[in-house]
Amino acid sequence: MRKKVDPVVDEAIETLNMKDGPSRRRLLEGAGLFSATAAASALIAACSSSSSSSASSTSTAKAAAGNFPTTPKWQFTFVNHVTDNSFFTPTQYGFADAAAILGLPTPHWTGALSTQPTVPTMLSAFNDAVTAGSPGIATTVVAATSFISPINSALAAGVPVVTYNANGSSSSPTNGLAYIGQDLLASGTEVGTRLASLMKKGDTAVGIIAQPGALNIQPRLDGAAAALQAAGMTVMFGSTGFDAGASASQEATAVPEFIQSHGSKIQGIFAVDGGDTALLGTSLQKYGLVGKVAAGGFDLEPQTLTAISAGQISFTVDQSPYLQGFLPTIYLYLWQLSGGLVNPATTDTGLKFVTKSNAAAYTATPTRYEGSTSKQVYIKHTGPIST
Repeated sequence: MRKKVDPVVDEAIETLNMKDGPSRRRLLEGAGLFSATAAASALIAACSSSSSSSASSTSTAKAAAGNFPTTPKWQFTFVNHVTDNSFFTPTQYGFADAAAILGLPTPHWTGALSTQPTVPTMLSAFNDAVTAGSPGIATTVVAATSFISPINSALAAGVPVVTYNANGSSSSPTNGLAYIGQDLLASGTEVGTRLASLMKKGDTAVGIIAQPGALNIQPRLDGAAAALQAAGMTVMFGSTGFDAGASASQEATAVPEFIQSHGSKIQGIFAVDGGDTALLGTSLQKYGLVGKVAAGGFDLEPQTLTAISAGQISFTVDQSPYLQGFLPTIYLYLWQLSGGLVNPATTDTGLKFVTKSNAAAYTATPTRYEGSTSKQVYIKHTGPIST
């Protein structure tokens, strides 16, 4: 009777079209590999060691990896404005997965903690990476002008720089080689338009923001407020919004208190960041406002998805944070591989509305793609494809 092994080993063997030899099974058995990619890599190595022709095995391995030439083990750097925020967990999985596929070390993850000064700490980390000779940097740009000179200096020193998640102001984007992330102003406009469709002309709406002026979220508020006003709504505080505070503890107090004191004055509410959006459903439920105040926001915190499934809020927006880590890594690799001939491409990582009709797809299976587990899983899609 053939000994049972991890299903991903069988999947890797089938994918590689290799004979299920006992030596390979012994090699992988009990290794704790959790993805078909990792299993496939180990199988290729096993094949190489047992082959009678080293040249042939090298050719097979290179073909399986895309036939890329041997390169330095480039370790890129990601600079972030809030490195301890759970929103960026899938971003970190994304760059780790891209690096693993390319045979590179996992990129450095650095920048500011939520308890630190944002821009000065980020710029210090950015400049340290340039000084250390980083082969490529991906950074968020949350201030209008502070990053221009450092990015120019990095480019002048031969260090490629791309931006992700935030790219300066909408009217004056920053100067990296490319931006990988959501069009923030456009996404805010879409949110405002959708919220207005759930309200009556002349109703009052309000936006909640964690850090007014921060360029990873302020453009969303600008776009949403403008769209609501264009639809005939009154927007309390305009595009300034209600400042809920930057820390999770501030938000946890400020959002429920605001809804308690202003709930009778508004017919619509939205938040432009994940932390505040996650608090809308429970707050509306607590003060008996579900069904009376239309609500929506951004990102995929578990509390937000629960609120959507329960009908407490109507929608949230998925901006694919996984791609914001995966694609910059691929782009920086290709830039280095081609000597700068393959320039990174500005990429909109999208705007997908998550509602009660499709929220189950996000909660049915924990995934690295949304940051709900570290485990690699294959999710077979069935049925129609929504956009």
